[in-house]
Amino acid sequence: MIKNEYHHGNLKEEFLQIAFDFIAKEDIDKLTLKILSDATGTSRSAIYKHFKSKDALVEMIIEMGFVQFDDAISPTLKDKSISLIDRFYLGGKLYIAFALKNPNLYKLLFGKKYSHIRDSIMSIKDDDCSGFGALKLAIEEGQEKGILKKDDSYKQTIVIWSALHGLSLLMIDGFMDVKEIYEDLYDSMFETLLAGIVANKVKLISSLPFGDKVLKPKSILGFS
Repeated sequence: MIKNEYHHGNLKEEFLQIAFDFIAKEDIDKLTLKILSDATGTSRSAIYKHFKSKDALVEMIIEMGFVQFDDAISPTLKDKSISLIDRFYLGGKLYIAFALKNPNLYKLLFGKKYSHIRDSIMSIKDDDCSGFGALKLAIEEGQEKGILKKDDSYKQTIVIWSALHGLSLLMIDGFMDVKEIYEDLYDSMFETLLAGIVANKVKLISSLPFGDKVLKPKSILGFS
């Protein structure tokens, strides 16, 4: 078959879509430029016009992946029409839902192997860093309103993020077989984390009849 150098349409976007479709089923390490070439009927030279190497392709996938991740969780964390505690609860569930729906992409975004590419794109200390920045800003909002303890918001964000990341990987990797009980685990984790950062005067609310709704808000997004 003669490869078509004059492929119609936006070839770069087509390459990226094929790559995303591929890692929905397979690990990124199995993705080759030949797969893109065969899928589009183009030569490798056509691919090199858009991506000088596989690392360049991976960089674009990571950039787009973080946009998808940010779109999945940040709007809820930033939505001030929802109570702050509800935002934390729902944001965490959305985080885990994204990880479970996109396991290979999730491991690419947060794994070690391509961290040199990720670190060249973004810094976790930036307030606009995908998801992490939105959580940090929500924590700082809670501190300003007296809902959360005054503390280092960066460290608090890392603690919460680490818990979400750990539970997500437990399910992705199948370790300890926690998938069937993860919602209960998430609720317990949420209560534990909340107890560590919430201000004393807010802790008193949990002893009132409606306190359980503060600690376990009913999801408006279809989660139980």
